[in-house]
Amino acid sequence: MYPGNNLKKLQSRIDYQFVDVEYLKQALTHRSASSQHNERLEFLGDAVLGNIIALKLFQLFPDADEGQLSRLRAFLVKEKALFELAQELALGDFLKLGSGELKSGGFRRASILSDAFEALIGAVYLDGGFDKTQSMVLSLYKEKLSSLSLDMAEKDPKTQLQEWLQARNIETPEYQVTRSSGKDHAKTYWVSCHINYRNYQTEGQGASRRKAEQAAASEILQMIKAEPK
Repeated sequence: MYPGNNLKKLQSRIDYQFVDVEYLKQALTHRSASSQHNERLEFLGDAVLGNIIALKLFQLFPDADEGQLSRLRAFLVKEKALFELAQELALGDFLKLGSGELKSGGFRRASILSDAFEALIGAVYLDGGFDKTQSMVLSLYKEKLSSLSLDMAEKDPKTQLQEWLQARNIETPEYQVTRSSGKDHAKTYWVSCHINYRNYQTEGQGASRRKAEQAAASEILQMIKAEPK
């Protein structure tokens, strides 16, 4: 799609002007459109992004341990976060896709947009070096970084429950989908969680199986915490 768009718009949005615009064009080219696609740049961008975010988190949270820093980094570089940033840039408007991907709405797909966002970072790195890439990334991440807290680095309920049980040599939880409702694009799941500790069992609800499992695990953790000391 990018031939029909002014790439200066995108460069303005990321506040970076390419010396060699061919890097940018390749970053925006999906494998369905050309053999000169963005997957190698995506690989590079993933590594550079992880480095930049790790360094910033190290500076922001001097008292955080390795596990907390790792979880915060994972939160910031996961597909959902990259997809949101790509949407803010309207990155889909500039992608070059094959006809099949165009017809299926690939320019809106989270996986394609998040990959292109990483490729864009790789392209800036090759064109301008680490310092300029760091400046761009931190600018794009400004809002996400400002809303971070160590509370967000807490382990998820399923992990907390599993570690609590393992520390006491108790079998890991059993999760089972009990029912679901709604159409495929808007389903609700109910999942039961059973542990071999006081025969506790709960049921959680969520928009995905994983979210329902997390809700069920959270309920059991609350039951454990409510026990008399």
